[in-house]
Amino acid sequence: MVFSINDVSIKFLSGSYALHEVVLIRSSVGLMIMLCLVLPFHGGLPALRTQRLPMHLMRALFVVCSNLFYFLGLAAMPLADAVAIFFIAPLLITALSVPLLGEKVGIRRWLAVGVGLVGVIVMMRPGQSGFHWAALLPVLSALFYAMMHMMTRRMGISEKAVTMAFYVQLTFIVVCLGMGFTVGDGHLAAQSDPSLAFLFRGWTWPHPGDWPIFLASGAASAIGGFLIAQAYRICEAGLVAPFEYASMPLAIFWGATVFGTWPDLHAWVGIALICGGGLYMFWREAVTRSRT
Repeated sequence: MVFSINDVSIKFLSGSYALHEVVLIRSSVGLMIMLCLVLPFHGGLPALRTQRLPMHLMRALFVVCSNLFYFLGLAAMPLADAVAIFFIAPLLITALSVPLLGEKVGIRRWLAVGVGLVGVIVMMRPGQSGFHWAALLPVLSALFYAMMHMMTRRMGISEKAVTMAFYVQLTFIVVCLGMGFTVGDGHLAAQSDPSLAFLFRGWTWPHPGDWPIFLASGAASAIGGFLIAQAYRICEAGLVAPFEYASMPLAIFWGATVFGTWPDLHAWVGIALICGGGLYMFWREAVTRSRT
């Protein structure tokens, strides 16, 4: 629910502000919320000390890449379409767990991964007039998101969720400041594509009426980032991941009420294949665990 608020906020702001400016403000707000409201209840400043700083930074870069690709996709696509394509991520987590974590995946779960990939192809509509290259961005986002969860599962035994979330927010701020100093003056802003315009637009001072949306995005980033890290840290991925699909009906709701968009037939078929494949895979994991 929290992440869906972040999605609709980012898409709403994508037509007026630069991506790196939006994310910088969002992460600054999120970092303040973490330091003031979350950290005191999870060990205080000593909780930020770690012996695995390189792994934290690598995980944070995966999160940054995932978010930036996803937000660029949101700028050019209907909200529900971007969310649906992004949901290939749990299927990619299953596929990557074989070479990276040494886990075993049965034929039925591989078939579920294949069904999800077919759903992505249906939604991307290659070779048709409705195809837009921005549809590739949520796929890239999902890949980096899956890599991030591989890192979370490796680090979760020794690292706290608040520590992982802190370094993510800090990395966002550093990356966005670097982008701001590089392209924040708007010298590359003359872009006709919505995603590229969002990426290269110059910085402007936010309108007073937009500050509540910036604050909502920052709060959602901090709370959602902490909750998802905590969930994957203490629970099996197969138990947590199905709950992420709750954002699919929320994305359809936000798209219809805020942006006046509704999934077409291709989108509905793709949503059914992607979400159906993912949920079936999690059900199979639950059956396998219960037998064991």
